[in-house]
Amino acid sequence: MDQFDVIILGAGAAGLFCAGQAGQRGLRVALLEKADAPGKKILISGGGRCNFTNLGAGPDNYLSANPHFAKSALARYTPADFIALVERYDIAWHEKTLGQLFCVGSAKQIVAMLLDECPPDRVTLTCGVDVAEVARGDDGAFTVTASDGRSWRAPALVIATGGPSIPKMGASDFAYRLARHFGLKVVEPRPALVPLTLGGEDALFRELSGVAAPVRARAGRAEFAEAALFTHKGLSGPAILQVSSYWRHGEEVGITFLPDAATDWLLAAKRDRPRTHLRTLLREALPARLADALADRIGLERELGNLSDKDLRAAQTQLADWRFAPNGTEGLAKAEVTAGGIATAELSSRTMEAGKVPGLYAIGEAVDVTGWLGGYNFQWAWASGYACAEALAQRT
Repeated sequence: MDQFDVIILGAGAAGLFCAGQAGQRGLRVALLEKADAPGKKILISGGGRCNFTNLGAGPDNYLSANPHFAKSALARYTPADFIALVERYDIAWHEKTLGQLFCVGSAKQIVAMLLDECPPDRVTLTCGVDVAEVARGDDGAFTVTASDGRSWRAPALVIATGGPSIPKMGASDFAYRLARHFGLKVVEPRPALVPLTLGGEDALFRELSGVAAPVRARAGRAEFAEAALFTHKGLSGPAILQVSSYWRHGEEVGITFLPDAATDWLLAAKRDRPRTHLRTLLREALPARLADALADRIGLERELGNLSDKDLRAAQTQLADWRFAPNGTEGLAKAEVTAGGIATAELSSRTMEAGKVPGLYAIGEAVDVTGWLGGYNFQWAWASGYACAEALAQRT
């Protein structure tokens, strides 16, 4: 049995970064990964260019049962800290939009950097590890046993296996099962940053598959101004992925078409262009297929000059708050992340250690902290991994 200072389960973003930080602090780290190579989700992120952080990342950009939990870690390891690391490795990057930072080259550069950050004499990465058992002895030390009989032992164990989103990449609910095994509560996991599906009368909008437009989308108290995309199943695009994390079954999603339109824009058009039709105005501002679909459903086919102000105000209101009633999501297979996870009430926000089980830590997506679309979840991986590594070093 191999002896280490810490065993980290999962060589994704959080696990890799934590391993490097812990190794640089002198700890002997066993980094165990089920897949045949580390960082597989990193490689497919951002269209293969890895949206590795967001310039504006802060606590308000995260969902959690405890909205204050992420504050400590995010304050101690910031986007500027990770950018400095990226630049130290001469990895070119650019801001795409809304503070989202991407590699100019490939996500492979980020994985290579994270591996290079792991001191080879301190961090032992082992891939292809199918964990059969995790046990904690009377002395508080953890023993991880693989299905092939190999085993590792350490006084500290870090759960960094993420959530079950994108199962084709090998993702599973292992983190939640392991947490429950040690008596930790888990906030019910659900797909997040995921396309929404439409049924009933809303299903008629599937005819617009492939059409996108800038909108403001709302679910609950959350609102995002980005693009929405109609699909053959329902709604997607950045604005919809963002609100999907806040949406609950049975609730509606509100969409503002023409989000930049002036107040009473249709009444102004009636004065200035009385012989124009609503359909024409919509076609001037939106993709033709979307404009026609909206015009058909509003049903005002006469010239604006022949329509009452009341009818035009009603059309403005409908376009400003078009209600959709999704019947579900496209599930974990299409979700970029999983909301919910190991309850923050079980963990220290400063160290990421479980209060009930000394020596047990959880970081990254495994925890009930879910970021917005746009690099926020990577920043949580770096920040929570850093906080954990600091605590491990102090503990040792």
